[in-house]
Amino acid sequence: METASPALSDTTPAALEFALLQSWLASSSALQLPLHQIESQQQAKGREVQRLLLQTHLQLRGNGDVGPALCIQQQGGEVLYSHRRLGARSLTTVFGTVELVRMGYSRPGAPSIFPLDRSLALPARSFSYELQRRLVKAAVQNPFLESVQTMAELTGVAVSKRSLEEILPDAAQDFDAFYRQRCPVPATGSLLVAAVDCKGIPMVKPAGAQPVLRLTKGQKANKKRMATVAVVFTRAPWVRTPQQVVESLFPTGRRPRGDAPTPPRPENKRVWASLLKGKTAVIHEVAEEMERRDPSRSKTRIALTDGERALQIQIDRTLNVTLILDLIHVLEKLWKAAYVFHAEGSLEADLWVLDRTLRILLGDVGQVVKGIRQSITKRGLAGAKRKTLEGVAAYLYRNRARMSYDEYLAQGWPIASGTVEGACKNLIKDRMERSGMRWTEQMAEAIVQLRAIYLSGDFDAYWQFHIEQDQRRLYPVGWSVVPK
Repeated sequence: METASPALSDTTPAALEFALLQSWLASSSALQLPLHQIESQQQAKGREVQRLLLQTHLQLRGNGDVGPALCIQQQGGEVLYSHRRLGARSLTTVFGTVELVRMGYSRPGAPSIFPLDRSLALPARSFSYELQRRLVKAAVQNPFLESVQTMAELTGVAVSKRSLEEILPDAAQDFDAFYRQRCPVPATGSLLVAAVDCKGIPMVKPAGAQPVLRLTKGQKANKKRMATVAVVFTRAPWVRTPQQVVESLFPTGRRPRGDAPTPPRPENKRVWASLLKGKTAVIHEVAEEMERRDPSRSKTRIALTDGERALQIQIDRTLNVTLILDLIHVLEKLWKAAYVFHAEGSLEADLWVLDRTLRILLGDVGQVVKGIRQSITKRGLAGAKRKTLEGVAAYLYRNRARMSYDEYLAQGWPIASGTVEGACKNLIKDRMERSGMRWTEQMAEAIVQLRAIYLSGDFDAYWQFHIEQDQRRLYPVGWSVVPK
């Protein structure tokens, strides 16, 4: 004859709590309440049912008593863990706090071994991996206080802001190992594109810093440190003419043709950043990522930068790519020059920039540089105006070898680093530069890494990898049971 499982018994605490919930829903007082109040109270009462169900399940798993003693193999031979003692442990889960009583095996001078902890794959912290996962996922999107408040509202589980801050650096510690072992999904595009840029993060003022009554000229209230931001993706070629690019940059108000081809989307885009590693280390990571994606070197490799000399030198040394100057940064320089000759916002300034942009896209960057320098001489400009124009002309001349835009467009190559500009905004600005936010080095590094994982679509895969790595750190040695 079959017997009922203890978990299904009508007398278990979970069953009794569920019966109370059913009784309350059918009570005369509940039948008078509006639906929204029923929803709120049912959710709160239902959480206790869920917690008691989990507690019952853990009791069914036993206490981890596997035998009279454990034997551990070490370099000096076998070591016996023969002292047995029951120990209690609390674990906060998404359903609430549960209690575990488990058998511990110990010996003098060594920490105890709890077989049940290993069997359940428990973390070292008092928060379950699932609760940590939800907290981390909330924290990479929203401020810490808002994240713990949202978690409390959704689950009824209260976690302090301080506890969340302690969880985050631990959660990010497997970032590098995860991407070293991860094989990117094969992509169909023939272009392998990388972009590297820098973005400032507002930092906590160092201890002992004296408050400034009034900022001097050029002094900023928030001291920032530059994080290096990188993007790697695969893309299909997209052939365009210089005129088409100009039309996209300077809209005329004409409605676009309905049959105009749409630009190819980036495939398997990965974004990441680091505050602590520096440009050299991040560029080496870019090289490793490109090798993982294209070990046979069958794709055309391209890198886009903003024209910073140090960055370009390191990319040239490290990456076997065609280095292209980002057109958007060229436009920024042209606008600065235009406002020397014409008023800001004027039609004349717009037309001046449009004309020079088209010339540069057609391959006449040398003529544009020559024209700017001639204007300085002919107009007899001096002071700030002369300095501005000389700086723009020097920037264009220095980067002319990376501005063969007519050739790049004919081959369908990208000429603007919108992806890395977007990464700087999505990865750092949207999360790290909200009003009043200041960061320590450790916390900033953890958040940019975890947010990069999230924005790259790798969060769930990373979290499973993190659990596996964390379990190896917690339980590195095997043991065998010593029979009676």
